[in-house]
Amino acid sequence: MTLPTDATPSTPSPYAFETQRAALADVVAIPVTPFAEDGSIDDATFRSLLRRLLDGGVRILTPNGNTGEFYALAPEERRLVTESTLDEAGGRAAILVGVGHDLPTAIDAARHAREHGAHMVMVHQPVHPYVSAAGWVDYHRAIADAVPELGVVPYIKNASLPGERLAELGAACPNVIGVKYAVPDAARFAGFARDAGLDRFVWVAGLAEPYAPAYFSAGATGFTSGLVNVAPGISLSMIEALRSGDYPAAMKVWEQIRRFEELRGADASANNVSVVKEALAALGLCRREVRPPSRELPEAERAEVAGIAAGWSI
Repeated sequence: MTLPTDATPSTPSPYAFETQRAALADVVAIPVTPFAEDGSIDDATFRSLLRRLLDGGVRILTPNGNTGEFYALAPEERRLVTESTLDEAGGRAAILVGVGHDLPTAIDAARHAREHGAHMVMVHQPVHPYVSAAGWVDYHRAIADAVPELGVVPYIKNASLPGERLAELGAACPNVIGVKYAVPDAARFAGFARDAGLDRFVWVAGLAEPYAPAYFSAGATGFTSGLVNVAPGISLSMIEALRSGDYPAAMKVWEQIRRFEELRGADASANNVSVVKEALAALGLCRREVRPPSRELPEAERAEVAGIAAGWSI
């Protein structure tokens, strides 16, 4: 998939990014970051996992997402993940690079992504303890202004952020083209999207397959996925059902993955990444290690996750 960077600083319309917008309306895969025995990034295994996703039909990848343990990676490691993803994907997928932390770090990462051929950046929810709505706009606007050629996708986890603030950001920055919305409230999402501009942005259900049917019914056209690392076909079957409006079929997929996602979401998602890596380890695809503050699963849950993965006949 060769995506042109089809907007420039002088392009006034948000609809200049149609190719990038179309790419977001899909299963937005968040690859894991596998670690070697010595704790470093296992780049060879990472590339193998990327090829598995691409061969499985995935057409948009988010290196340095939360399933990739973004906050546990050093800056040079995040750059390696970005570069390896772009190199491995070639023209087969759109690349949406996760950026964040303090503003200079986020801008530097966005520019690095642009220099290496990325199509878009996803801006992680600010983790500063004091986030004002106006400051949220300032933060994202500074990043978007630094890379006007790239599509920009805010990652929203803050339930108190009003949709009008996103509308303000979109009016100022044509390259803010989509939203990863990860507030676990379908009614709030429906209102937020309409207050911000339902047609102005591409809406990606940021809480993955468990919330995708409800969010699609309210206007989402894509969803993020960590499960896709384990079973690409399952995630793709859900989005095909949702695209066709076949909600009973989508809910059959939902039922199939329910326990796996319940394990990921337990205890405020404490084991979100650990469950995915455990499934991959059970399949012999990567090591199970995660970095603090995440932790590997206890033995009982390891066996349950392995059983689920085996039952999917991957």
